[in-house]
Formats: sequence, C-alpha cells, structure tokens
Amino acid sequence: MAFAGRTSTEDKQDPTLSIPRQLASSQTALHTALPGQAVIVAHFYDIESGRKDLDARGFGRGHERFNIPVPRDGGIQDLLLEAAQSDRRFDVVICESVDRIARRTYVGTQIENQLERLGIPLWASDEPINLHGKRSSQVLTRRVKQGVAEWYVLEMLEKAWGGFEIHTEQGFNVGRPPYGFLAKKVPHPVAARREQGATKHVLIPDPVRGPVVQTIFEIRIAERLGYQAIADRLNADLERYPAPVATAESRTVGRWTYSSVRDVPANPKYTGYMVWNRKATSSAGGRNNPPEAWVWSSEPTHPGLVSIKTFVEAQQVALVRNRSRSRPGRPATEKIEQPYVLRSYIYCAECERRMFGKNDRGRLYYVCSPKRSHLPEGHPAVVRIREEPLMAGLNDFFNREIFGAQRQERLQTLLARLDDRHLREHEAHVTALATKIADLARRRTRVLDPLEQLDEPSQAFVQNINERAAQIATDLKTTQAKLRELRATAPPRPGASCAAAAGRVPPADALPPGDQPHGLRSHDHVRDRGDATRSSGCDGWDRRNGNARRSAAYPLRKTTRMAAPTTRPPTAAN
Repeated sequence: MAFAGRTSTEDKQDPTLSIPRQLASSQTALHTALPGQAVIVAHFYDIESGRKDLDARGFGRGHERFNIPVPRDGGIQDLLLEAAQSDRRFDVVICESVDRIARRTYVGTQIENQLERLGIPLWASDEPINLHGKRSSQVLTRRVKQGVAEWYVLEMLEKAWGGFEIHTEQGFNVGRPPYGFLAKKVPHPVAARREQGATKHVLIPDPVRGPVVQTIFEIRIAERLGYQAIADRLNADLERYPAPVATAESRTVGRWTYSSVRDVPANPKYTGYMVWNRKATSSAGGRNNPPEAWVWSSEPTHPGLVSIKTFVEAQQVALVRNRSRSRPGRPATEKIEQPYVLRSYIYCAECERRMFGKNDRGRLYYVCSPKRSHLPEGHPAVVRIREEPLMAGLNDFFNREIFGAQRQERLQTLLARLDDRHLREHEAHVTALATKIADLARRRTRVLDPLEQLDEPSQAFVQNINERAAQIATDLKTTQAKLRELRATAPPRPGASCAAAAGRVPPADALPPGDQPHGLRSHDHVRDRGDATRSSGCDGWDRRNGNARRSAAYPLRKTTRMAAPTTRPPTAAN
C-alpha cells in the first residue's frame, strides 16, 4: 500500500499533527478490512492547496519547515510517477478521505482515473473498502463526497469574501498601513476576541510622512516626472522625505526606489476611502487585480491625504507618459537577440543578484549593474565577466570530474573529506555544549556566595538571588538536554549514502560511439542548476538526436529521495 496525504497550508494548520492522524486513520481502516494482509510501504504527502490544477501540484517545499514524524517518499507527482513504473512498491493507494487527494472533483477523478488505468485502486479510510462485488454504491458515495468537498470550499470562500466586504465598508484596514498613514488600534467588536487581545485597525494620517505623499502627487501631476526621477528628487533630502521601511528589515534599502514611488499614486486609500482586493495575496502569484475587481467602501472611512480628483489626475499621467523618458537623450537602439549559454546561471558575489548577458563588440559578457537606488554599499557600479573563460572552465570540469578517467577516485576523495568535516563539526558542537554546561554549573555555585557574606540579607535581595538561580538551572537543564540529543545523533555521512552512486556512470572512454562528451556550445541546454555552494548534476548530451540523457545526476537524486526523511540530510548534491 501507498499512503497519500495532504494539508492545505503551512501557517494555518499543523502538519506534524495532521499527517500522522491521516496515516493512523488509513492504517486503522486497512487493519479492519484486511487484518494482517496489508502494509503501507510508501508515504507521499504535500502541504499545499487542494484546489490547484494537477500539473501545479506536488512541487511545494513546505514540508521542509517541519519535523513531521512520517517518512516522505515525495508528493502527488512522485506517487503518479512511481505508479507508472513496472517495479512500483505498491498495489493500492489509500488516503484518509477523498478530499485529501483534491478539493476539486475534476482533479480528484483525474488522479483516480490515472491510477485505475495502471491497475491501482484508490481507497479512502472513511469509505467502505469493497474487495469483491459491485462498486456502484461505493462510486456514488465518493462522487457525493467530492461534490460536498468542492461545495464546502466555494461556500467558505464566498462567505469570507462577504466578510471582507463588510470589513472594508466599516473602514477597517487589512494588512500593513500604506506609507503616510499610521494604524490606530481599536478594540475588537467580539468580546471573546477582545479578551484575547485581538484588535482591529483604522488609518490615521502620519504627521511626518503624510505631507510626503502629497508632495509625490503634486510632482507627478504638475511636472509629469517618471517614478525614478521623483525618487531621485526625494533621495536628495531624506531628512525631509523619509524613505519607506520594508516589513522585513533585510529588505529595507534606506532610500526611495522606482517601485516605492510608483506604489503611492496607485494606492486609492489616500483618497480617504477604504479599498480591498487590490492584489491577489494567496493566489495568482501576488499579481495586481484590475480596478474593476477592487472593493471600495461606499463612503470615506478615514481622513484622506488627496482628493478623488487629484488621484484620478495622477492615474492619467501614466497614459500621457507612455513610452516617454524623464531625461533628455536619444532612445536606446533596438537590441539584436543574442543567445547566452549560461543565461540565469551566473550570480554576482557582491549582491547575489542574477547577472545578465551583454554583447560588447562581439565578445559576450555577464554583467551586474544595479540601479543606483539599489546599489549596495561597496558594490562597484558595474561588475562583468567574459563568457569565454567560464565556458572553458565548465568544459574542463565536465571532461575531468564527470567523464574523466579518474572520476570515481575524485568523487570518493571528495566524499571522504565531506564526512570528515561533518565529524569535526559534530565533535566541536559537543565540546562547546560540554563547556557551557561546566560554566553554568560554576555560575550556579557562585550565585550563592553573596548570601554567605551578609548577616541579614533583605527579602528583595534573596528574591533576586532565587530568580537568578532558577534561570541558571533552567539554562543548565536545557543545555544538558541538547547535549544528550546531540550525542545520541550520529553526524551525517553523505559519503556513505552516495558512495554506491560513484560507480554508476562510465568514464568517457567507456561510452558508446556518438556519446563521447563534447564541449558546451551555444545550442546546448543545461538542465540542472547549481550555485556557489551546491554543485549541479550532469547530463550527457546525445549529439545524434539532441535529447539529453541522464547520467550522474540521477543516481545521486535517487539515493537522496529513497532515504525519504522529513528533513533532507546533506548529500553530495547539496
């Protein structure tokens, strides 16, 4: 048997409870219907919405954020892929309920049909398991349950939409307040939520940043400047025009940018009306919704910074400025399309941005040239590297490390060094925890020394000593538990798990004629990506038909996937 599970979200649900419960329900149903005759040998589950199309399912990585006590062999795509293999490990797929397969009837029956065509029935623990005889009642029950599951989601979405419309009509803000406004907390209208400390928020003007918003509208309408030109003017006096601060501190650039200026004239909340649904937050990749999909309050709900007329005039500037520039000069000439073999693979070490290709007098370069507003401190204005030495190094690497005669010996040496490094790191961690435990034990003893020097210590002094002693005892207990856990856990040994893969790819001289490795050319396609710390796999190129033939990458990925832990261990591939 193969177990199939799913939870909808990684922030609203607890997969560490939901997935084990689904597995337990499936095991109980199997034990009741087939006592001692069925065993679950594979586990496939995802943390994603069940309303996605099938071709978008099974690619999430939300499970990596949790320590789920159920081994994972992959997601729904991996289940269907193995089901199509002649050496699959299972004969039946079982789930807790059919809505765990999909929340849409079409997608659920699509998966069920694919499995049935391969001779694999799909069972659910909350349905009768009928091994022999008629299936009509069982199919009817399943279709009704699938219809109810789809109806339930749609009804919930419709009610939630209606709730947000009323929430908007009442003037409560959703999300972070726009630049120029502050969020004023008001007590939650529901007593139970109010007792839990929940609040709602209304917008009030920011006395410092509110005038900046009005200035941006004035410049945009009066001078019809572009967003970057406005940003440059604001950055000239950041004391007067404070720059926006991002939600995540790491994303704050400390200056006005093209996008931060663009967001101001495009936000209708500055008119005093509350507006919701301007962006798709949980679906469609966060795209901007068309204005006809916005939800407006019928009346102004908070003090506005600009009038409706001013807001409309600012929108019309974009139509007038279409394909125009704020600065004088000749337009850029039309670029001729140039293929770049390493396009999207090269990153700048200074800012970690992806570098773009550029043709300079027939020589190909990869360039990093951020806008001035996004230029990190110490970053040169332009960083570039020629493609020719990169290609030479790649060709040398593939011909030596992947297809060379000493390929296996090199890989064994690399894996041995990796194992040794993990062992040293593990021992260093154990030593650090042991040292910390000894230090905490000494501090716990010394904390009582001041009491011995006082004849009649005050009550407050004794209380402080007790609190400090309790804190040290807690830290000591926690550190001792970490040390016990670390000593009981062996350091990861990627070399042991990947050693078998080292001999699966023949060296270059053992390949059949026509499959000998060649240098990378402009028409080659690299299929596996890597970065500075993760080596990509390799593909052998078949020059006769142009199809990529898997070589060393597959055994390494296969070895990693068959181990199937919830938290993926280090391997030679990562």
